[in-house]
This record gives sequence, structure tokens and C-alpha cells, in this order.
Amino acid sequence: MYDYLIIGAGIIGLNIAKNLKERFPESKILVLEKEDEVAQHSSGRNSGVLHAGFYYSADSLKAKFTKEGNIALKEFVKSRGLKINECQKVVVATDDKEVEGLEELKRRGEANGVELIWLDEDGLNELYPNIKTHKKALLCPSTATVNPKEVTKEFAKVIKDLGVELLLSCKYISSSNNVVSTSLGDFQAKKVINCAGLYADNIARDFGFSKDYVIIPFKGIYLKDKNNVSHLETNVYPVPNLENPFLGVHYTLTVDGESKIGPTAIPALWRENYKGMDNFSLKEFSQILFYEAKLFLTNAFGFRSLAFSEVKKYSLSYLKGLAMKLTKQMNHDGFDSWSTPGIRAQLLNKNTLELVQDFVVESDENSVHVLNAVSPAFTSSIPFANWVVETHVLKNK
Repeated sequence: MYDYLIIGAGIIGLNIAKNLKERFPESKILVLEKEDEVAQHSSGRNSGVLHAGFYYSADSLKAKFTKEGNIALKEFVKSRGLKINECQKVVVATDDKEVEGLEELKRRGEANGVELIWLDEDGLNELYPNIKTHKKALLCPSTATVNPKEVTKEFAKVIKDLGVELLLSCKYISSSNNVVSTSLGDFQAKKVINCAGLYADNIARDFGFSKDYVIIPFKGIYLKDKNNVSHLETNVYPVPNLENPFLGVHYTLTVDGESKIGPTAIPALWRENYKGMDNFSLKEFSQILFYEAKLFLTNAFGFRSLAFSEVKKYSLSYLKGLAMKLTKQMNHDGFDSWSTPGIRAQLLNKNTLELVQDFVVESDENSVHVLNAVSPAFTSSIPFANWVVETHVLKNK
């Protein structure tokens, strides 16, 4: 009998295990992971950007945890001797309407306690001559990049050193009365914590949760400039549409100095639709097609235009063209290969047909289900895990 059984060894599951073991050193904790190593999905396939926390309204969980998470994850990375690129970030505008968007971001930054610095066109040109904006831009000093796979694997080392059991190649099958059946046998726990990412909603339904939600996967791919021929010096973002959870095509400078353009946000056809027909599931394909057809017919949150524009991003020239609106004479010849795809486990409210913007967790005395842990969940992982433990694991004891 385990005190806590955690399904999923992504960065959230690992941090919840770490938090619980540090609070209760004598507790017996098991983390199950279906892959043969950690960080094979979202936790290891994201951009590695440590976001600052100025996109989100002050009443959101994302605002609450991103700023704190940025600080905490930087401290963890530095304390463990991992790589970090404190390359900052610039958000630029292309017209007067987007300048208004910058002003809204500045207001949100102030409300969330995030440092943002106004730059006019001359000031931006002095710092970054190859980046262009309309009238003014926002500089965020606290944005940085790390290697997400390296960081997630380090958390796995930490929990094993603390005495948490991590069982790899162990696939969840079903659950009954807190006995979890897996490909490696049955395990019983006082409390089950579901951090299964792309499959969190399916597992939650086995426990009577996620009645209003379904996960719709979106595939993200970057165009890479491995040798940074473009001489990118910082992350460059457009003003986002705050009505949907995607940040638009931008430039990212990785921890190793590689530059990237992207990502796409293409609706995936099954949950692990990374390449070709790999991992194909007819059941998932049918379910996703059903909901995407509903979104297309109703045009919820402008899904039609989003779908059409995202498909066009498979064209290198089109994707580069979107990015080039943010720069001047930057050399784009090096952007010639696609990155490893990542898939965003985006929660959809089945009743309202809205993409859920904030983190969502459901729980009772027997189980906890992290249903929506989308970007910036990687950045927010340390304080978010602490909040899950305090408000869902311990309060429902």
C-alpha cells in the first residue's frame, strides 16, 4: 500500500512527488511512467522558455505561479549546475492596435509584479538593431531559456535520491477503488494523483471526473537555425491574441544558442500524432475529429481561421514570412530544418466549446486530477505543484 501513487513522470508529476516527500519523508510514494524514460512528451518537447508571467490576468492561477515559478526554476537550475540562457525577451508591435495590446500587457505585468521596460524604436534599435517595432516595444529582463529535457530528468534524479519509487515502462490500464492496474501489475494507494498530460482526462473519467472536459491535442513544430546564422540575441514575440492560448509565431533563442521560428499550433489527429502514422489510435482519431468538426461548424473562438492559418505554416516560406514581420535585415538562410514536434494537451470545455485558458485540477479524498497543465506549466511547475498539494492533496485528506 502506497500513501501516494502519481501517474505520469512529467515535470508536474515529479514536482508533486518531490513536494510530498519533502513534507512527509516517511511516506511511501510511487510514480508511474509509461515510457522508458522521463520527459518524452510535453515536459521534454516544449520550447524551454522560462516565462515571466505578464500575459495572464491577475486573477488567474497562471499569473499566480508564473512569476514565482520563473524565480524558483532558475534557482533550481543554477543550484544543480544545469544550463541556462538569460537572454531576456522583447514583445513588438506592427501597428497602432498592437501598441494598445502592448499597453494591456504592461498593465498585466504591473498587476502581476513582473518587471517590463518600455522601449521606443530608437531604444530597441540600440539594443537589438535587427528587431523592428511600431512606435514602442516591451523588454522583459526575467525571461530565460533552459533545456527542458535536462531539467525534467534532473527532477527525476532528485525524487529518486529522496526515496521516491519511479517505475518506468509502466502503462496505466484501469483503476478501481484506488487499485491502479498497469502493464506491470496492480498497485494500491491511499491517494492517486493523475498527472498524465495528454491522457489525464481519460484517466480522470475512470475516477468520475472530467465530465465537462476533453483534451484536444495541438501539434507544435519549430523551424530551426542550428548555428544561429541569423545572429538572434534575444527572444522576440508578437503581441498575442489574448482570447486564445497561443502566443503566435515568434523567435526563440535556446540555451545552446540555437535560434528557432514557431511554433505551429496545428490540430493533431490523435494524441501522440508526432510523426506519420506512429501511435495511431482509431478511437482517439474519431473522438478528436468529432470535436474538431463541432469547432469548425460553430467557428468557436475563430477555429476555422486558426485551422487554415496553422496548416499554411507547414510552408517554410509562409512561416518565415510571419516571423520576418518582427525583424529587419536578419539573415534567415539558416532556418532550414524542423524541430522534434511537441503536442499541447489543450483542455476543451465540451459544453461551451471554449479552450480552457487556465490550469484546471479536480479532486476528492481519493484522487487528484491535473487536467489542464498547458504553457506556462513548465515554468510554473514548482509553485503549481505546491498549490496542488496544499489545496487538493492535503485538504481532501
